Amino acid sequence: MERLNQRLGLLSALPVSLFLALGFLAPLFVVAAFSVMPQKVFSLGNLPDFSSYAIMVQEGYWQSLITSLAMATAATLILFVICWPLAFAMAKVFGRFTLVLTIGVVMTLFVSENIRLFGWVLTLMKGGLIEGYWRNWTGGTFDGLLYNVPIIIFGLVYVYLPFMLFPLAQAIAMVPDDARQAAFDLGASRWQIFREIDLPLSAPGIVVGCLITFVLTAGAIAESKLLGGRAVIVIADEIERAFTYGQNWPLGSALAVTLIAVVGALAIFGVSRIDLDAIMGRKR
Repeated sequence: MERLNQRLGLLSALPVSLFLALGFLAPLFVVAAFSVMPQKVFSLGNLPDFSSYAIMVQEGYWQSLITSLAMATAATLILFVICWPLAFAMAKVFGRFTLVLTIGVVMTLFVSENIRLFGWVLTLMKGGLIEGYWRNWTGGTFDGLLYNVPIIIFGLVYVYLPFMLFPLAQAIAMVPDDARQAAFDLGASRWQIFREIDLPLSAPGIVVGCLITFVLTAGAIAESKLLGGRAVIVIADEIERAFTYGQNWPLGSALAVTLIAVVGALAIFGVSRIDLDAIMGRKR
């Protein structure tokens, strides 16, 4: 009976496994193969050539990669600081109002990311909502608030807030109230409860939220294009231009492979530094 269940499980997982292999791994394999092709070829029938990686270093594409990773790190840290108190309130304080807040946050995902960002462009641009009211009330003017790094990070925080908020709220909800109450009865301060109980026991949600947010923001492109203009070039913008205007698929593939490798290595390093089994109370 057990073998029959195992066979049924394998057969049930086969369609999804094939879909993942074809839809996820196959494109990655093609991109990795193109990254070692000679410059500006459109087929894989050539001898391997690592010139794209050399060009990536020589022409300074690594600067865009570092810029993207730095902005992703900043956005992730800001999101954690912003979302923690809100997630705690949703899990422990708001009660039934949590459902209303959850629906409100989820509904923002129903509107296209570009449309929401264009709304901020109209608000922050010179002659937009803020500058227009300021000029009307004071008679003064300024060049608007767009086209700089802080406003791009603001856009990343605005767009990817749900991806940090919900993992945190789920993790905080799993922290037993008895443990917090016992610590409070024993004289622990709120800071000690946060540091010794809330933070360690909700670590799985923190790790998941930070990883999702960091990976998504590192590869984001709409925020830098719409809010940043050409003031900052991120690595995703370089990849798009190599595949489209540059017609240099090997270079675009090399940039994409480098981004995937760096983000994947950072994610694996982050997960390896945390003992999830101990946190979750599982025996090893």
